[in-house]
Amino acid sequence: MAQLLLSEVAVGDEAPVLTHTLTRTDLVRYAGASGDYNPMHHDEIKATAAGQPSVFGHGMFSMGLLGTALTNYVGAGNVVTYKVRFARQTWPDEVLSTRIVVRGTREEGDRKLVDLDVRLANGDGEEKVVGEASAVVAG
Repeated sequence: MAQLLLSEVAVGDEAPVLTHTLTRTDLVRYAGASGDYNPMHHDEIKATAAGQPSVFGHGMFSMGLLGTALTNYVGAGNVVTYKVRFARQTWPDEVLSTRIVVRGTREEGDRKLVDLDVRLANGDGEEKVVGEASAVVAG
């Protein structure tokens, strides 16, 4: 995708939604890719013994999913800041959807920027990841 243009955005605009159903295979693949082999993410017996209802998703997987929606919207290489808070765990079979909303635009020196609220929630609207980002946009 090309870089977002300042003339194309207004406060309240929303990026296209990215939706993904979290699977146990996602958890295993992410563990292998990241090196995060915490059994809470792949071992049902250990997760339930620790008081969890099941294995749960890696926070960084969720952040990555939200980050993908962000770069799809503003263009690869244009993100200046991206900060999130992990609000809730993600569970296998949850449908996760992104929500990215333009909070404002500004100029900083010779750069034009867009400020965004970024969120990832399940189908019930329970927010899993909440944060903010800014990105360089073209004039």
